[in-house]
Amino acid sequence: MWRTGRVPSWRLARRLCSSNFPKPSSSSSSPSNPSLLRPQAEKQRRRKERERAILSSQHNTAEDDGVKWSEKQRIEYTAQTPPGTKKDTSLPFPSSYSPDYVESSWYQWWEKEGLFSPEQHEKLSHAVDQTFSLCIPPPNVTGTLHLGHALTVAVEDALVRWRRMQGHRVLWVPGCDHAGIATQTVVERMLLRDEGKRRQDFSREEFLQEVWKWKKEKGEGIYHQLRRLGASLDWSRACFTMDPGFSRAVTEAFVRLCDSGLIYRSEGLVNWSCALESAISDIEVDSKDLSGPTMLSVPGYEHEVEFGTMLTFAYPVEGHDGEVAVSTTRPETMLGDVAVAVHPDDPRYQAVHGKQCHHPFTNRLLPIITDTLVDMELGTGAVKVTPAHDHTDFLLSQRHSLPRLTVIGGDGMMTPLCGHWLEGVKRFDARQLVVDALAERKLLRGKKDHAMTLPICSRSGDIIEPLLKKQWFVHCDDMAKKAIQAVEDGQLEIIPHFYTKTWKNWLSNISDWCISRQLWWGHQIPAYRVELPNSTDRQEEQWVWGRTKDEARQRAAVKCGVKPEDVSLTQDPDVLDTWFSSGLFPFAMLGWPQQTSDLQRFYPNSILETGSDLIFFWVARMVMLGTELTGQLPFKQVLLHSLVRDKHGRKMSKSLGNVIDPLDVIHGVSLERLQEKVKEGNLDPREQVVAMEAQRKDYPKGIPQCGTDALRFALCSHKMQGEDISLSISQVLSCRHFCNKMWQTLRFTLGVLGDSTTPVGPLEETTPLSSMDRWVCSRLYSTVVQCEQSFETYDLHTVTSALYSFWVHSLCDVYLECVKPLLGQQDDEGPVVHTDTEQSGRARQVASSVLYHCVSVSLALLSPFMPFLTEELWQRLQPFRPGAAAQTSLCLQPYPRSSQLAHWHFPEEERDFLLVQEVIRVARSLRAQCGMTKEKPAMWAVCSSSQAQILLHFGSSVWTLSRISSLHIYCPQGGEGVLSVPSTPPPEGSLVGVVDHTCQLHLHVQGEMRVDKQIAQLTQRRVKLVPKLEEILCRVQSPHYLTKVPAHIRQQMDSKMLALQQELKNIEDQLKVLQDTQTTK
Repeated sequence: MWRTGRVPSWRLARRLCSSNFPKPSSSSSSPSNPSLLRPQAEKQRRRKERERAILSSQHNTAEDDGVKWSEKQRIEYTAQTPPGTKKDTSLPFPSSYSPDYVESSWYQWWEKEGLFSPEQHEKLSHAVDQTFSLCIPPPNVTGTLHLGHALTVAVEDALVRWRRMQGHRVLWVPGCDHAGIATQTVVERMLLRDEGKRRQDFSREEFLQEVWKWKKEKGEGIYHQLRRLGASLDWSRACFTMDPGFSRAVTEAFVRLCDSGLIYRSEGLVNWSCALESAISDIEVDSKDLSGPTMLSVPGYEHEVEFGTMLTFAYPVEGHDGEVAVSTTRPETMLGDVAVAVHPDDPRYQAVHGKQCHHPFTNRLLPIITDTLVDMELGTGAVKVTPAHDHTDFLLSQRHSLPRLTVIGGDGMMTPLCGHWLEGVKRFDARQLVVDALAERKLLRGKKDHAMTLPICSRSGDIIEPLLKKQWFVHCDDMAKKAIQAVEDGQLEIIPHFYTKTWKNWLSNISDWCISRQLWWGHQIPAYRVELPNSTDRQEEQWVWGRTKDEARQRAAVKCGVKPEDVSLTQDPDVLDTWFSSGLFPFAMLGWPQQTSDLQRFYPNSILETGSDLIFFWVARMVMLGTELTGQLPFKQVLLHSLVRDKHGRKMSKSLGNVIDPLDVIHGVSLERLQEKVKEGNLDPREQVVAMEAQRKDYPKGIPQCGTDALRFALCSHKMQGEDISLSISQVLSCRHFCNKMWQTLRFTLGVLGDSTTPVGPLEETTPLSSMDRWVCSRLYSTVVQCEQSFETYDLHTVTSALYSFWVHSLCDVYLECVKPLLGQQDDEGPVVHTDTEQSGRARQVASSVLYHCVSVSLALLSPFMPFLTEELWQRLQPFRPGAAAQTSLCLQPYPRSSQLAHWHFPEEERDFLLVQEVIRVARSLRAQCGMTKEKPAMWAVCSSSQAQILLHFGSSVWTLSRISSLHIYCPQGGEGVLSVPSTPPPEGSLVGVVDHTCQLHLHVQGEMRVDKQIAQLTQRRVKLVPKLEEILCRVQSPHYLTKVPAHIRQQMDSKMLALQQELKNIEDQLKVLQDTQTTK
């Protein structure tokens, strides 16, 4: 059930619950609307462009375009740890990060300890009286998860772990969908391959035994993938849609909806797969855009069949010399024509209103009817009416009381109504026979190329046929109105909010939902046809329903006024649409219709998170069924994430061969194995070539081992609400590098803590001393605030960005480099700062505590995204934890709150350090210009007095991070009251860099300068800066700049302009000096 593909374009014009595919006029009597074909043509063009780009690999070598990586050392966890036993973290700390080592043993321990169960809530010291519940979108039992599913897991598990750490009572229910058609098809193929038997060779009971046997052997693969992804699901409540309890819920739902008149039996047009001999749902219909004549393979045909052409033929008008010409892409259906329709205002046909046409093969007289539904601008302006095989024509038959003649059977053969010459002929073979017969009678008026969209069964590859069948339908109008009202009243929130308009538009144009499927695997419909002793075949069918056959018999007896023993019942052999049972999931998984404690505690669910492509096929049906059957909305919020696309912008689809198993990213996989998987799939030959070439281009050496944590973090780092996600393995690989950064940070931290003779103080008692302590503590506080705010709005990409930025750019790049000299962990080349205060034991003790708490709090913040790595590292820190013993696992620790860190908030330190970071950036840039590596020159900062105060306050940081020997500060405007040492201007000939329009750096370079290289670098820098300055000047000098641009924006623009002008002036001055130096040599 769990689909992640985009809704095909032809469905966008559909009504939600109909199981009928829309009949574009291209597949009916009249030509297509060109305005509708333009998007199809554009889609086809983009697809071909992507294919050409993939196949043009000869112009770009695979090594250039592919992911660049080298095999990392794999370190295994080899300790004897029985499954479910806590991992031994007292072992020596490995030298580098290895996913194999980190991810071993933890999940089995979490699961055995029951840490994912809501019952753990009672044991939490920080528990709050709030509940957070949701279900995982149940994947098909036949499938395997790909990266689109991995995104769903990563997002939902991040939310679940966050709420659990906040102290909420959390329930996240795993489940699997029985996937009626998909499973039956897989098992049928297996039996045909292994035993040479077809389904029809078995009784229904025997076949179902084979399906259950297959499910037990093969159906656990998805649960294994979910565990490997670290999903913190409550496995004790795992739910399969064919479980006895769930099946009872399905029966109860059907009976209640029948009793209330919402389910009824009727004859209607449905999507029909002749290969499967079953109706199928909209989501199982793919659309194939054809730009013109196209030969396609169709199941059951030896030769390819042509599509993408439009045929025009004539009907003679009875008792009249004239004729009426009609056009169609499906000439075989003309045997079922019962009328010709024209627009009442069309002047071409005024003379034939009310007359009749003569059918050349059946001798029927077809009335010429008038209806405003006909578009007189399309084709000939006259359309053939085939109610039993076309949706629009079916509507016309209702409006004009026309008969409905079925000329194509469920097996795809022409029916006896067509006459002996066509009876039993396959529908597409009959197509050519009809064309030949029309030509023989001189009624053929032409054939032309025609762009169209062809509906195809995703399970069998068959061309969908609209067929008239007696089926069970659900009335959807009233339920849809309630679903719309729930959103408008704010009872149900859809995120992102722009989907609310789409929600209303679709549900406002809903049609009834066909829930019958002609399968054996699934929930057999609990409805029974009634036969009485004296009944005849001509009598109208009578149906009853019941929770059991005995109940149905009692209902039939009451309905017919007979004794129960006189009633004979035959159960409908069809099964219910899989989407019907999955629509009950939020409450059936909790034990409904019984009023279980789970149902009372966890229903309605807190949220439903899923892919945006399921908003109608699944989400809307859950809302309608849940509201109707329970009297409550099934959830309070709907969070829709975008779709994952491959590197080339194509949606991930089995039919394109571009799906990636998340386990292949976690463990790594060779290119050869990837190619084998494509060959194992049932791909079109051209698609196989494209898929394999894309793999060769993207993964020339295969996919490197990235680990679960890196994959989850990469997936959550994308903005999920809105744009589609184009995930590349290189992004996941960069997250693995981040994992190694975290690992090395812990190595350093453990070294510091191991050498310390003073225990770490509690967080609330740790007061930072130095300027850098205060800055990094405040940065952590701001990061926690950002996480709090963004988690609440489900902006997970903002959370991951804030956490990455703090760990890498604040903690590692700045703070650790600054405190290494103090903590005695500096490199041999690292600068040592000689200040009595910072070398005191008190400063070292505080810095150690600050470092410990920064790392510990950050691990807790990262835990929802990287559960394995954070657990491993956090457990390593526990021997140094102050105070009472910790909870057994990080996943049950309190999630950090800003209120706990309020004493660490120093906004002025964060604001002032922005200047310091710019000074360091410019200083390093100047060092690079000179080609310096180990040298430590003196540096002058020419700045304002306020800037001088900041640089003095963070003086040791500037020395350390700029790698300079000394920092001299000069205030041209007077800084005597600020500086404690004499202020002297920088020496002549220094390299100059601009920080902003009031601050410049002068690097005093001793010895011979690399003049040519410096001139080239400065010239290149000038080339980059001039266009930027011109762009700003253009904006500043534009009309209405002063009136339309806000003051604070103008101030920022002015500052940028002054800084650019100053830097360009300095570059010119330096170039002049360097060029003079070059001349005098």
